Amino acid sequence: MITELNERSRQIFRLIVDAYVEPGEPIGSRALSRKLSTRLSPATIRNVMADLEDSGLLFAPHTSAGRLPTDVGLRFFVDGLLEIGNLSRQEREAIKGRCAGTSATVDGLLEEATATLSGLTGCASLVLAPKSESPLKHIEFVSLSPGRALVVMVAENGVVENRIIQTPGNLPASSLVQASNYLSARLVGRSLAEAYDEIIAELDSARAELDSLTTRVVESGLAIWSGDAGSPDASLIVRGQANLLEDVTAMADLERIRALFEALETKEEMLKLLSLTDTADGVQIFIGADNTLFTMGGVSMVVDSFQNNKQQIVGAIGVIGPMRMNYARIIPMVDYTAKLIGRLIG
Repeated sequence: MITELNERSRQIFRLIVDAYVEPGEPIGSRALSRKLSTRLSPATIRNVMADLEDSGLLFAPHTSAGRLPTDVGLRFFVDGLLEIGNLSRQEREAIKGRCAGTSATVDGLLEEATATLSGLTGCASLVLAPKSESPLKHIEFVSLSPGRALVVMVAENGVVENRIIQTPGNLPASSLVQASNYLSARLVGRSLAEAYDEIIAELDSARAELDSLTTRVVESGLAIWSGDAGSPDASLIVRGQANLLEDVTAMADLERIRALFEALETKEEMLKLLSLTDTADGVQIFIGADNTLFTMGGVSMVVDSFQNNKQQIVGAIGVIGPMRMNYARIIPMVDYTAKLIGRLIG
């Protein structure tokens, strides 16, 4: 479709999208005539706008108003007309400084990365925490209270991960020790992915020689560490939801943001969306109706996967917000942050 627009149509369409991204208001032919680098009459501009509307790229929100881009039009703009700039040195240093100065835990790094990205973009930021692929050095179950235990795993690369699991209320302390010893004997020196199937098969065949309560602890520990992108046990971090409430200009906007909040609370849906990057290379952009996981329109998501030092995709980070987000600025930010996380997690 990009070849079907002449230079005049492209210029007018670009200005309409720019007006949509900044104040979010429809723009009419008279205002466009003052912005164009070449002199065109409002009547000529209206004819071009009518052609763009017939092509499905624009729509009029109400009678006698200016025009706004449709979901299809915005996708067309992002794919074919958007000029993506580079991050400034200050922006790169701000992201790197905050992320590189965090703790040794992956969760700590990702918490800081999402908070930084949210602050810089003015959108909500979310990240799918990676599954640890590094061989394990130590694993231990620690009782917190009746029904709750902490699983501590230390990888050979020095990364420490902690998760809280639910345990049977009548679990004796000896079961936690036994579970720690059992998994340590099978996991230390191997990644969870390497040993998972073998351990599950052993548990299923009752060859583990563990009592039922200890078996449940082992299974809970395995589940919370091996959950993939579509699993409710996968780690999802969301930051900056309050940013979505800024610049709400109409009741329709408020209703859309309310629906988006509900979507963010539906962890499974967010994980499904982020998991779409598992086999993708580079920034993925979901605009409005592009995204079948959202029931409401007017929402976009920019997401990128990050890789470990073996070039394996281990997680994803992105921002989510109104469809009129500043793509030219946000896309390079997400891209840089994803690459930085990949370098830092090793």
